[in-house]
Amino acid sequence: MNNIQYIKAIVITTDKNIEATLKLLSEDCTIPFISRYRKDQTGNLDEVQVENIAKLSKQYDEIVKRKESILKTIEEQGQLSPELKSKIQKSFDLQEIEDLYLPYKKKKKTRADVARENGLEPLAKLILAQRNDDVDFLATQFINKNVVNEDEALQGARAIVAEWINENIAVRQSLRRLYNRKAIVETKVVKKKAEEEAAQKFSQYFDWSEPLSKAPSHRLLAMLRAENEGFIKIKIETDIDETYDIIDELIIKNGNSPSINHLQLAIEDSYKRLLHPAISNETLQEAKAKADTKAIDVFANNLSQLLLAPPLGEKRILAIDPGFRSGCKVVCLDEKGDLLYNETIYPHQPQNETAMAMKKIKSMVNAYNIEAIAIGNGTASRETEFFIKKIAFDKTVQVFVVSEAGASVYSASKIAREEFPNYDVTVRGSVSIGRRLSDPLAELVKIDAKSIGVGQYQHDVDQTKLKEELDTVVVRCVNSVGININTASKSLLSYVSGIGEKTAENIVAYRSENGPFEDRKQIKKVPRLGEKAYQQAAAFVRIHNGKNPLDNSAVHPEAYGIVEQMAKDLKISVNELIANKEKIGLINPEKYINKTIGILGIKDILKELIKPGLDPRKSAKVFEFDPNVKTIKDVRTGMILPGIVNNITAFGCFVDIGVKESGLVHISQLKEGFVSDVNEVVKLHQHVQVKVVEVDEDRKRIQLTMII
Repeated sequence: MNNIQYIKAIVITTDKNIEATLKLLSEDCTIPFISRYRKDQTGNLDEVQVENIAKLSKQYDEIVKRKESILKTIEEQGQLSPELKSKIQKSFDLQEIEDLYLPYKKKKKTRADVARENGLEPLAKLILAQRNDDVDFLATQFINKNVVNEDEALQGARAIVAEWINENIAVRQSLRRLYNRKAIVETKVVKKKAEEEAAQKFSQYFDWSEPLSKAPSHRLLAMLRAENEGFIKIKIETDIDETYDIIDELIIKNGNSPSINHLQLAIEDSYKRLLHPAISNETLQEAKAKADTKAIDVFANNLSQLLLAPPLGEKRILAIDPGFRSGCKVVCLDEKGDLLYNETIYPHQPQNETAMAMKKIKSMVNAYNIEAIAIGNGTASRETEFFIKKIAFDKTVQVFVVSEAGASVYSASKIAREEFPNYDVTVRGSVSIGRRLSDPLAELVKIDAKSIGVGQYQHDVDQTKLKEELDTVVVRCVNSVGININTASKSLLSYVSGIGEKTAENIVAYRSENGPFEDRKQIKKVPRLGEKAYQQAAAFVRIHNGKNPLDNSAVHPEAYGIVEQMAKDLKISVNELIANKEKIGLINPEKYINKTIGILGIKDILKELIKPGLDPRKSAKVFEFDPNVKTIKDVRTGMILPGIVNNITAFGCFVDIGVKESGLVHISQLKEGFVSDVNEVVKLHQHVQVKVVEVDEDRKRIQLTMII
């Protein structure tokens, strides 16, 4: 099997499309560039398909490398038969490859190894052969200085047979199938830890049992966390009779053989000591890997929605990080998000300087020409919102409540210290809240995605896979929107196709020294930004009000000549062609195909010319909570309330209804009928109407329904 056949088994497309994609990847083309500007070569594969091809190609290379290592090891042992070599070379199932390697794997000295050293392998072969030999009598022939009697000889021989059964590929594969279908996950509480306060959140797993294949990902991850924290023990079990039936069928060939009792003892020993620990652990790890994938998918989906949340745009914003005793940290930002002014006000208890705080806010709104106010959704958020809405401003000022998730992580980060070396963490946190309203994508890329807190069990899943997936999501989002090269931070620039962290630094340094970029060609003057990086990056950066109007669009510079020819053929300028739907409608796309850009590329150019530089994100909308609901004490069963979806999990979504505790809408309560995927019904930051089903003040839990 070659890499194209391996990839084709999962990605449904032609050999030609896979070959073209792999060629582009080998030429250091990025996934955003390939999926956006090389559609004609790849057969219009989208970025998810291109990402899959890249991942599978890497996976294929890793399997090939592993096989080469295994073949070399077995060959060095002098045990590589032509048949074994062929089996390993033909297999692309890592589990099967590892099973084939198992007998030759270096391991600690086993009971079977000791028995072999004591000359008992011939006796083991007699037991496994199941002939009519009287092995009890023959065992006396194997007594020596290390084997004192026939019982020891038979015991050693059975240990060898047990190891052979453990290494039998048919046995292992059959048991895997059984465990995958019928394994039960069982949990028992660790009694000495049961009374600890931290254990109580896992109390439902103190004595739990269910089919592993039916355990939802969030439940399995919760059990594993409880075990890692020492509160429970997890076991994987199957029906013991069915297990032995499977092994017996594969191993026992002659039930009447005198050696049958010894063979059955070896089977029992092999299962209990070798097969069950290995296969049960393998099954649990496989279930964990699937749960990880599900949790990572949920997190990645949420992150994508969060990054692509509607921006307010370039507005002057007053941002507030609310608080009681320590006061509310207020900052004023200009259209570009630069800090103009900061102050702390104390409108709430214990100071209650409400009148003075109102006066200061009104003064700041007027002095800095503020157009919108952003309030963090943490402690004292609702009280601050009510306070702000009581102020009689001289003009209309929109008020937004903004998620604070990860703001404290940003404010203490190296990026924040570099941006605001002369301000403390409280000011930096307020700036982050304001900038999130202006452009969530530009601000959130500065924070480690795990710290944004939208998902489930993100700290329990495979951290390498999580980071890879989240980085992929950030790259996808940044490049789908495009960025203003003259205002983008180093963090945002580093995610642009073809631009890494070092090049992003160089762009910012060049911009500081030479002023704003006037056209895309000028990007080539940035130190260490070569032709390849320019090709990959140019179309994903925007230059507003630059020399060339196409520089503020997603049209790639390699296609500028085509657009100029289109305008020339229509006897108008490029400026007159842009956004001129009538003139664009007259263009015959096939006339402009060349070696690099085919019909799909030309059609994309025409779409872009109609709405150049269009931001795919919607506009930010003001949301208002129920003014009568401020704390959990105000929430009553049966209430119908407005809310904002602030987290999505596999089992439902959490909705902010304006109190500190978010309410849960279980997946079964999203709508009438069966729901397989929460994202089919709701999106992050969606405005929804919910009905209160249950309120548990002591446990601070609110159950909601969207079936009203």
